Formats: sequence, C-alpha cells, structure tokens
Amino acid sequence: MKKFLVGIDQGTSSSRAILQSEKGNIEYMAQREFKCIYPQIQWVEQKPLDILNTTLDSCKEVLQKAEEMKGEISAIGITNQRETTIIWDKKTGKPLYNAIVWQDRRTSDFCNNLLDRGYEKDIVKRTGLIIDPYFSATKIKWILENVENAKEKSNSGELAFGTIDTFLLWHLTGGKVHATDASNASRTMLFNLAKQDWDRDILKELKIPEQILPEVRDSIGDYGRTDKKIFGAEIPITAILGDQQAAAVGQACFTPGVLKCTYGTGCFAIMNIGEDPVYSNNRLLTTVAYRIKNKPTYALEGSVFVAGAAVQWLRDNLKIISQASDTEGLARKLKDNGGVYIVPAFTGLGAPHWDSKAKGVIVGLTRDSGVEHLARAVLEAACYQTCDLYDAMNKDCGIPLLELRVDGGMTDNKWMLQFLADVSNLRVTKPKITQITAFGVAAFAGLGIGLYKDINDIRNLWQIESQYKPTMDEKIRLGYIDQWRKAVKVAKGFK
Repeated sequence: MKKFLVGIDQGTSSSRAILQSEKGNIEYMAQREFKCIYPQIQWVEQKPLDILNTTLDSCKEVLQKAEEMKGEISAIGITNQRETTIIWDKKTGKPLYNAIVWQDRRTSDFCNNLLDRGYEKDIVKRTGLIIDPYFSATKIKWILENVENAKEKSNSGELAFGTIDTFLLWHLTGGKVHATDASNASRTMLFNLAKQDWDRDILKELKIPEQILPEVRDSIGDYGRTDKKIFGAEIPITAILGDQQAAAVGQACFTPGVLKCTYGTGCFAIMNIGEDPVYSNNRLLTTVAYRIKNKPTYALEGSVFVAGAAVQWLRDNLKIISQASDTEGLARKLKDNGGVYIVPAFTGLGAPHWDSKAKGVIVGLTRDSGVEHLARAVLEAACYQTCDLYDAMNKDCGIPLLELRVDGGMTDNKWMLQFLADVSNLRVTKPKITQITAFGVAAFAGLGIGLYKDINDIRNLWQIESQYKPTMDEKIRLGYIDQWRKAVKVAKGFK
C-alpha cells in the first residue's frame, strides 16, 4: 500500500489537513473555514468546538482520499495558531470559555501593570519574550479570574490549559494525552528557555496553578495515537510544532542566518540562530524553533499582527475590492505610491515596536488619491514591516542574512514580492510547495517514524518556484522607508 503522512494545520481563519507522500508531494488538501467573534473592541475569540470540528472534518476528508488512493496513514503531525488559549474541564472536555485568540488585547492593562512594576527584564531573561497581551500567560489569568468557578476548579485539578495543539491532541487521543511541544510552550510567556520547562516563579506571580499546564515534550516524539472512535483507526501522532516554526521547517531553515516570512493574517519572520539563544535588544522574541532529542534549536522572531488581514479589510470593510487578488492589478496601475501610506495597527503594533495602544492610520492622502493607492499601500505595509523585523534581527545577532524565504497567501501576489525584494534589498525566494506549514510538520512526523533519516532529507524535499531580485534605485528605496517610519510615528502617537 502507498504510505502517506497527514499534516494538520489549524490556523486563525481555517483548519486544513494535507495528505503528503513519502517524497514530500502534497497529494490532497481539505480545508474548513470558521469565524472569529469580537465581543468588544480589541477582543478576539473563537468557539473551541468550531476549531475542533473543522479540524476533524478536514482530517476525515483527507483520510477518505487516502483510502480511495489505496494508501494508509503512517503518522500525523499537528501545527497550530500559537498563543491562542483554551481552558477545559478534564472530565467532560467542555471548554470553560471561548478560545481567546492571539490577536486579543483585553489584558493590555494588566501587562502595563507588570511593566510599570519593572518585570520585563526578568521576563525577557527567563522566557525570551516581552510582556504583551499577545502571549498565552495573561489570557490564562483572565479566564481564571473572570469565568465563574474557574479559579476554584483550577486549584482542585479539574481543569486543563492548552494552546490549540494541546486541545486538539487531547481530543484526538480521547483525553489520554495532555502535552505540548517546546516550540508552542515557548510562546506562552511561562516557559523558561534555559531550563526548558515551566517557570514556577512566573506561575507564582501570575497565580496560575502548574497542574493545569501540559507536559512539555520534544517537537518530534510519541504523542500517542488517535482514538479509534474518531477515525476508525489508531494513527500515531509523532510531531507538534507552532505554525510559524513549522513553516520554518518546511522552508528548510536549518542553517543559522536563513530567514523565512509567512504572510497570512499577520506576518511572521523567523531566523534560525542555532543552538544558543540570543536575547534581543530590539524587542524581538527569542523562541524555540524546534527541539529534537531534548536539544533545542533557537530562533529570533518578529511578529506583525496585520498583513493579509489588511487586504481582508479592503475587501470586507471598505468593499473596494471583491477578492484579494484584485490588489495586484490595482498596484500595477501606479508608477509610485503617491505618498500614501497605511499603517495597519488594527490591534496595536507588534515587533519591533510592541505598542498595544497604537492605532491604524492612513497618511499622505491628496485629492488625487484613489482606490489604487489604498490597495498598494496595504501591500507595501507588509513589506515595510518585514524590513523593520530583519533590520532588528541584524542588529541583535550579527548573523549575515543569507536569504529571505516567503510563504503564505499573500505571496501569490507577484507585485508584492518584487516590491519586497526592492525595498528590502534582498533576494526573495518562494518555494514550489504552497502549504509549507502543513508540509513542515508532516515532514517532522515522517522523521518521527523513521521515514526520513535526518533533517537533511527534509532539506532535500524543498524546491524553488520563483525568485525576485532587487532592482530599485537606492535613493528611492531609502525614501520609501523614511516615509514609512514617519507614518509609524503617527500611528504610535494617535491614541
């Protein structure tokens, strides 16, 4: 029989699963969308059962396809939207509250209180992260303090916390396995990088009981088997990675200095920095890229909250485009941006600014400004924000940037990729595989069952689709960047 791997990719707006051959070819993909909930300004939630059911439905469709192709599933890997937080009842599996999404900013005041009390240096030293509502820790605290009986139940051992990987794993194994991997744990603001375990001092400060936390494991390993009642078979689960780390694996970022950027709802840049953590002086994040045989590989990461989401804003809120691809044709109509800049700080600004109170702004409008300028400004914003990230990375680690590898929905836009190469003055490479995140975790799942010998086998699966080289005049490039930085100052000052 043909042997396949399944990569589960549970994202912010949809859940998907891929069917991957031993040679790394994606034979089939199933996807289900679901909605976010916005109870208040800057609150973002999702229904946990929507997350679970769309994931299961996608998997079942993929498994059916494998059966039609006369194949069997060797292993499953799980990758997920990170930081999004769920707490559920261990006996019933029922969530206490909606999933609080990574974009949610409801804990800004509490984070500011921690900052005012001088905790940030200690948090950075321990976790590699800054204090921000983005991470899971303060979301956990909010649920425990604001949901009826949550604190009492957590203290009595009735509750379980998990990022999405943990929640899915718990349900897939019929409640047998409550675990996460080091890459996801490193996004909670509760994980001590040096000890590679939960930090008890932080837990004590935030009054979060350790007993609700999952066991932290390697990114590759035995995560149990799927409950036979779910898929009709017990399938090994052998890999878990946060989605951005999975994309870095899928992009074969196994060498220090290789940078990948994923352009989805947000923009996420990860640079491999090797076996020793580098703590940022420029408000970047030090994170676990992956951990194999208890040996972590680290990365510097910058997270931009809004990239593709700004294109959705043009479509769904302003209604000036009917589909995302319309932006490319509109941008091509202009010889320049006409001085129009959009800073899409819809949920504050992420790295390297980390200003949760910044607001989105449009600057530089004139009587001649039109739909084309807004479309181009949204595309340019994703590129400028990328430049902000890699500039900060270079300052922090001094590792020469070897290449910018890109993936995600926005990379279908060829105009944007050329502008990205121009304004960053870097070679930009797009791989042939489009579902790079699911591919990455599926490849790690294959490594977990011995299908691949080592990460070099995964590196050999990566292939180039297209490359873009910089062609812009240096004076023009620097002028664009200078104007962008002025626009960012406006966004940070408008509160």
